[in-house]
Amino acid sequence: MADKVIYLREKPATPADESNFKIKYAELLNPAQLAAVTHRDGPLLVVAGAGSGKTRTLIYRVARLIESGVPPGAILLLTFTRRAAQEMLRRAEQLVGDRAGAVAGGTFHSFANNVLRRMGAPMGLKPNFTILDRSDMEDVVNLIRTRMGLASRERRFPKKSTIAEAISMARNKRRALEEEIEIDFPHLGEHQTEILELAKNYESYKRERALLDYDDLLYRLAELLEQHENVRRWLSDSYRYIMIDEYQDTNLIQADLVRLLAMNHRNVMAVGDDAQSIYSFRGANFRNIMDFPAIFPGAKIVKLEQNYRSIQGILDVANDVISRAGEKYTKALFTQREGGFRPFLVRAQDEHMQSRFVAQRILELREEGVELSEIAVLFRSSFHSFDLELELQRRDIPFIKRGGFKFIETAHIKDVLAHLRVIANPADAVSWLRVLTLVKGIGHRTAERTIDSLVATNDPAVAIAKFAEKARGGAEGGLKRLGTLLAELRAGEKRPPEQIAMTLEYYLP
Repeated sequence: MADKVIYLREKPATPADESNFKIKYAELLNPAQLAAVTHRDGPLLVVAGAGSGKTRTLIYRVARLIESGVPPGAILLLTFTRRAAQEMLRRAEQLVGDRAGAVAGGTFHSFANNVLRRMGAPMGLKPNFTILDRSDMEDVVNLIRTRMGLASRERRFPKKSTIAEAISMARNKRRALEEEIEIDFPHLGEHQTEILELAKNYESYKRERALLDYDDLLYRLAELLEQHENVRRWLSDSYRYIMIDEYQDTNLIQADLVRLLAMNHRNVMAVGDDAQSIYSFRGANFRNIMDFPAIFPGAKIVKLEQNYRSIQGILDVANDVISRAGEKYTKALFTQREGGFRPFLVRAQDEHMQSRFVAQRILELREEGVELSEIAVLFRSSFHSFDLELELQRRDIPFIKRGGFKFIETAHIKDVLAHLRVIANPADAVSWLRVLTLVKGIGHRTAERTIDSLVATNDPAVAIAKFAEKARGGAEGGLKRLGTLLAELRAGEKRPPEQIAMTLEYYLP
């Protein structure tokens, strides 16, 4: 996008006649939800207690804005996961029809990705840049670490995952890397000079090869908005109503993005609960929700306190725990559901005694007629379940464990995608490394020596064919098959499903 921008502004929406609204909001929402949904202009903070219908509130506000005459494309809904955004917009469509499909919705990262591909030219970004996930990022860090001579067995240099985590946390917390090491990674202090140099080389490596990691998506978007006022104004004018879900889980750079995007209108609705902020370990900052009224002076605050999931006995315990927080938004959860059950705390002597108690309680519930599929055991982390799994197996109690790798992060999915990535972006050295080492007879070192010549070409298939002519050690045949695949993938206008089918035919054997 050029620096010169032509602004196409829609006329401000005029208040609609509520008698013509399809939805009877006052009949479907409780008073607090209604206050949030009917709020029109200016900043709004919705402090939503657990189970208080925050998703319902967001959906109905989207519907209300559309029924009030706001163009759906002027509404931006930012959520914690893409699935959450899709579900909210699907439910909004059920309320107001296909118009809700034009609402912009997704995660911060997906929004940043779309904006940077369309408007990232002032930052030197081309639309075909490749995104590195965490394992890709670690592979690049490891490659640079090796090139710098820091991966030898003779010295105990930090692992690639530790270095990647430090770089990422510094980005998310908007700190200098040396400050992040001092505060959160003091055990890396003796290697600080080398890590800073490695991080510098990592940035150069990405920029030279059109690569962005997940943190770059947010960081580069913030740079774009801060350094190019015309782009910021255009986006702020385009998205005149911004809503953010799970605001307590945002990090500092995400809060900055919200402030920058809302600079022209301040029509921001942030929904979250300070009592549910648990992601500080990956950069979330609960100060974002606490400081919202200071960042957006005059912000209206609405508290959703009526709970629709639990009974009062459970809520009493939750209220008592929450009341002990040193800094909080005061609220008291209540419910109209009936039931006298109260939770109880069991202090086990050790982990094995805990597992035996849980297994025995499961058997008792089953004897009382409760189906096993209606019983759940929650853990803070996956590895905490190991002892209980053994105990359940010993007692022949069937169970399903949910957790593990995400589908898109599994090795075979990343392998297939790597072949498509080098077609879209031949400078993607990370994907080239993955593609080449799948060929029988090509090791890590051989692949690294070849990548520099591959990333400099515009025709990957031709480059691979030349590589095959010089190959030794039985790799010739595999490289020829790879070159044939890449040529077929580039030929004609093939849709992604066709490309995936062709790649699978090559890959599955």
